[in-house]
Amino acid sequence: MAHITYRIVQHDGGWAYKVDDVFSEPFPSHADALAAAQRAAQEQRIPDQTQVIEYEDAAGKWHTETAMGGDRPDTEVEDSP
Repeated sequence: MAHITYRIVQHDGGWAYKVDDVFSEPFPSHADALAAAQRAAQEQRIPDQTQVIEYEDAAGKWHTETAMGGDRPDTEVEDSP
């Protein structure tokens, strides 16, 4: 099972949450960023329908896979002051 950590960080003159090297949009307050991260983390755990997906990798090759709707990641929100 995949694990996703949402980290609350200062970003672009405000606060944001970050997953790996990707930032969310900036929020005016720490509390707003924390609430948004908690919502996003919760939504990631909700099961969906199994679907066939297509995507292009970094080398430009296309792949087709079946994404299992019940295979949801484990998520957490890390908030360091």
